[in-house]
Amino acid sequence: MYRIFYYDSPPVEKNVFHPLLQRTINFKKQPTFAWMNSFLDALKTKRKFALRLGFLAADEASYSLKNECTKKLFNGSVKLSDVVEKDFQLAMQQKGVDMKIGIDIASLAYKHLVEQIILISGDSDFTPAAKLARQEGIDFILDPMGHTINSSLLEHIDGLRSHYQTLVNV
Repeated sequence: MYRIFYYDSPPVEKNVFHPLLQRTINFKKQPTFAWMNSFLDALKTKRKFALRLGFLAADEASYSLKNECTKKLFNGSVKLSDVVEKDFQLAMQQKGVDMKIGIDIASLAYKHLVEQIILISGDSDFTPAAKLARQEGIDFILDPMGHTINSSLLEHIDGLRSHYQTLVNV
């Protein structure tokens, strides 16, 4: 094994207004904030492990109704007074991570540092990187974590293996 690359973003420190609760949520005070920082710090100490961090576009963060709830509101099966906190989701975009993944795949392929790349991602944006790796003779395996992938990515991988269902059902 050459190395495990882990891509993520540090937790957001921003306060975000929740429209249903009519108050601001301070993410720095949430239990997941401390846990995520501890988790990322622990990963930094692991052998053969490369931590690649992007960032969260916190300025664009907002709570919005989940699609299912929005549909129910507009088809009349739910009234606005029936909406509860779990009907909302936090909308926030991770930035810089996809680019780092693509650059790392290209670098590993061009330098012929590895014979196989296993990408664990539910994102189908990696078609160019997978195609490049295969053109350089790299065996490219994808685990989409139970997500459906588009046909263009499927065309440019050597194998599709998903262990997501196995782990979820344990």
